[in-house]
Amino acid sequence: MIKKIKMPKQAGWLIPGLQVKRWFALIFAGTVLMTIGILILVDLQPIYNTMQFISKIATKISTEWLAFGIVMFGAAIFFKGWQKTNLSILDLEEDRNNDVLLENLYRRRKLNRGPRIVAVGGGTGLSMLLSGVKNITNNLTAIVSVGDDGGSSGRLREEMGILPPGDIRHCITALADDEDLVNKLFKYRFNNGEGLEGHSFGNLFLTALCEITGSMVTAVKESSNVLSIRGRVLPATLDDMKLAAEMEDGRIIHGESMIPEAHGKIKKLFTQPANCKALPEVIEAIRNAELIILGPGSLYTSVIPNLLIKEIAKEIAKSKAKKIYVCNIMTQPGETDNYKVSDHLKALIEHAGSNKIVDAVLVNDYLPDKLADKYQKSGSYPVKLDIAEVKKLGVKIFAKKLIEDSKEGLVRHSSNRVARAVYYWFRRQQKRQRNFWGLR
Repeated sequence: MIKKIKMPKQAGWLIPGLQVKRWFALIFAGTVLMTIGILILVDLQPIYNTMQFISKIATKISTEWLAFGIVMFGAAIFFKGWQKTNLSILDLEEDRNNDVLLENLYRRRKLNRGPRIVAVGGGTGLSMLLSGVKNITNNLTAIVSVGDDGGSSGRLREEMGILPPGDIRHCITALADDEDLVNKLFKYRFNNGEGLEGHSFGNLFLTALCEITGSMVTAVKESSNVLSIRGRVLPATLDDMKLAAEMEDGRIIHGESMIPEAHGKIKKLFTQPANCKALPEVIEAIRNAELIILGPGSLYTSVIPNLLIKEIAKEIAKSKAKKIYVCNIMTQPGETDNYKVSDHLKALIEHAGSNKIVDAVLVNDYLPDKLADKYQKSGSYPVKLDIAEVKKLGVKIFAKKLIEDSKEGLVRHSSNRVARAVYYWFRRQQKRQRNFWGLR
């Protein structure tokens, strides 16, 4: 019987077939050549035979130029060896090494040093924001509301007893490297099949992972690893949180999906149960954040539900991070009819219980010459900026073009424009703070 020989961990690099050793040898050769060149420059004596050979050549070429040539040649070999080592370790093909290698270096170096950003919201608004912000930093945490009770998410919530996966799925998709492919896969809906009809693949995927791992938080972490997403996605709470709204006419509307259908003015939003507990990782992320972004998205059914969790609202209010609210461009029928920018801010402040919940509001300052007819037909109109009222709230105004260009008159946030605007505002605030303290 042959005994298995236990190999030291570091000796694993010597296993044949890794295609690494040859490039380490090339690096070594380049280093030796550079060393010889430097030794010549500082007039030291390297190996005698080498110097004898070099001295013969030096009779025809100046010592400075000879040393310079050897150093440059050695550096070229060194760099090639280093490049080949990276390609071999990363298992990249030669014909696409430049793009992939630069992308990996960019992500690992620059994005890993990016600001610690926390984005709070839900729905398509939050996923749109994440698509742009992921190109600014890898230190990104998305805090997602879990009040959804409609569609596929609502069915899975009732039948499986899990947190609604819909908004979480949108965020994971937005943060994935290959966003287009993952988006197509996760958005795929089954058109038939008993029990499958109407469900999206992404929701079923997260539900299955939740059953396997035992919790939605672990399921999200595992799916994030599989899809190699940038940043992380966290549900605001693990409690079975359901939304309810008190309308100005006295009605109480239960369920997130039913609130916009009530067609009334919302007086107050609350949760059932009343005191949902925040996820510890959420609180930690807020405390460590340098920038906190609220919105965009449905004011009462995506953004505010996170603030109804008292711990979250309290931590955001006392955070020293820069805080900005990305205001919606159009009013939302059934939720924010006739709302101006100040009305959005007042709702945030009232439900959070603090006027320190936001420092500034980002608003869109450009609209198409003619809006698409569908907006007027649905009762949706541009959100007006009432500067005087916003200033009374102590909130700064930052206006930029935030929409995608559209010949059809459609009004949609551009993820890149929103992300760039938010980041520009953040850097400007940092610069002002440094100047205030006399730092450079």
